[in-house]
Amino acid sequence: MSTQRGTVRIIGGEFRGRRLQFVDQRGDLRPSSDRLRETLFNWLQFSLADQRVLDLFAGSGALGAEALSRGAAHAVLVEKKRERAADLSRQLKPLFGERVFIQADDALRWLHSASQHGPFDLAFVDPPYDLGLTEPACALLEEHGLLTADARIYVESRRHDPAPQVPAGWRLLKEKLTGDVRAQLFER
Repeated sequence: MSTQRGTVRIIGGEFRGRRLQFVDQRGDLRPSSDRLRETLFNWLQFSLADQRVLDLFAGSGALGAEALSRGAAHAVLVEKKRERAADLSRQLKPLFGERVFIQADDALRWLHSASQHGPFDLAFVDPPYDLGLTEPACALLEEHGLLTADARIYVESRRHDPAPQVPAGWRLLKEKLTGDVRAQLFER
């Protein structure tokens, strides 16, 4: 098992250009590319101010950090691997202080007890592709009342797999297919 080190760059907002470092011990971390994050945040640019954000499968923390840098009021980042969660806390707390909350937990388990943190205006659902977590995570967000009435939900999946099924009340706003990725933005 090799350890890989990497960086992601915050591409906009207050901390534009700041690099976040991550360690990937199993080679399973797949940060969203700069180009894809730029597309996503162009989609969201006029709706980030004062938003409560959930980055459900945080990994490198790029999506949550980008939202905070661009004016989100608060972000909860859920990361299953304790070492990564500690690393996210070490890097993001000095930048965002009390606006960022890092939770070391399994995302699906966390969703069952997360009502004290929500509701969220924006949720990022970008799990490892091969684990089948997207549909259950979206269902739990809805079932547990963790989204505001007009919340937006970003879902990233493998382009050549069937598109994930999302709750019936979600409307597709934007979609982009690039490389191996299907990026979708939904609204409740």
